[in-house]
Formats: sequence, C-alpha cells, structure tokens
Amino acid sequence: MRDRSRAKPPILPKYAIFPLLACLTVNFLAYNGTEVLTRSWKHYDLTLPIDRAVPVIPWFVAVYLGCYLFWIVNYIMIVRQGEEHCFRFVTADMMSRIVCAVIFIVLPTTNVRPVLTGDGLWITLLQMIYEVDQPTRLLPSFHCLVSWFCFVGIRGQKNIPKAYQIFSCLFAVLVCISTQVTKQHYIADAVSGIVVAEATYWIAFHTQIYLYPKKVFDWLYGKCFYRQKRLGRERGSCGKQE
Repeated sequence: MRDRSRAKPPILPKYAIFPLLACLTVNFLAYNGTEVLTRSWKHYDLTLPIDRAVPVIPWFVAVYLGCYLFWIVNYIMIVRQGEEHCFRFVTADMMSRIVCAVIFIVLPTTNVRPVLTGDGLWITLLQMIYEVDQPTRLLPSFHCLVSWFCFVGIRGQKNIPKAYQIFSCLFAVLVCISTQVTKQHYIADAVSGIVVAEATYWIAFHTQIYLYPKKVFDWLYGKCFYRQKRLGRERGSCGKQE
C-alpha cells in the first residue's frame, strides 16, 4: 500500500518563490523601464542584407507566442533541480537582464517592420503584436535569451529526460527562428541573446557570485515563512488553551 502520510513535494519549492519573483521584477525593469528612459532617443537600425532576404512566415507567430508556456514550464523545472542550482540560475537570469538593460541604454535599436497584406488568423495575430510591441529594445532579443536559458538550465541534468532536453534545445532554436520570420528581430538580436545567456550562465555557475543574492533570498524566506510558522504555532496553542 501507498504511504498516504507522505506528502507530495510542491510544484514550486518555497525556496524558489522569492528568486522567481526577483527574476520577474528585474525583467520588467530592464525591458519596460529602459523603454520609458530611451523613448525619445535616437535608435539605430542594425538590419543586414541577410535580414532583408528572410521571408515573413506569419504562422510562426504560434511559436513566438507559444514560448511563454515553454518559459513557465522550464523555469519551474529548473528551480526544482535544487537550491544551489536555483540560486545560481536565478543569478545568471538577473545578470543577463542587467546586461541587456545597459545595452538598451548604450545602443538603442529599432527596425522597420514590413507592411502585412492579406488576412487570416496568423496575419491578424502578427499585426496585433506589431501594434502592441514597439520595435525598440531589440538587441539582445529577450525571446531568444529566455528561450535559451530554458535549455541551458536543464542541460546535463540527470533527472531530466534526455528527450526533453533535446526538445528544449530544438524549441529554443525554433523560437529564435520565429523572431526572424515574424520580423520582430534580426540576426544580431538573436545571436546576442544567446551569447548573453551563455556568458551570464557560465559566470553564475563558475563563480560564487550567486551567494550575494542568496543571502537576500534567505533573509526574505526567514522573515516570511518563519514568521508564518510562528503565528501558526501561536494560534494552535491558543486553540488548545480554549
């Protein structure tokens, strides 16, 4: 018989809550904050002849939008690999956004999107993306950077099936392709996104720099969860006295 008293581990470990919230915060500040700062600045178009030769393939918008689910699933899988792996990965993730923010400020980029013709679901969705997402903060590509992190974060992990690691690599490449054929980004944006991801990941996993944010996360964890436990014990003791 199964031991029903043995609780199943949570989908998202408690130690990963504050790190992931920190990732979301830094990501928002790097992407949206720099847009506000550089909105009126001169932006540079780094379009290459090879970029102009790439055709528009509207249905790839399914991959471009579908990757958000890929990000959520893989980031949860990554932080479940253990506390140290989680803290190192999150450190790399935040470092990458800081690097991107600096580049967005030092070298604001833009591109000229094509005029879409025809109708249909994919054209409509792509046109909506063009209207909502302005052609700025292109280099490095966040789509390529985050998707590549989804692969490198589980790369070589023994408890992640090899087939899923291969899938993650292939899907990350598909996301990079989608940024090109939807004309959301160009070659330089995709390449720089992968380079920044690999560089910051290497630094976080080959140095002790992760210990600095870990101290902050440990402090937050102690303040929040230990206080919660203490309140629970106090309420329990009050209930017994009654």
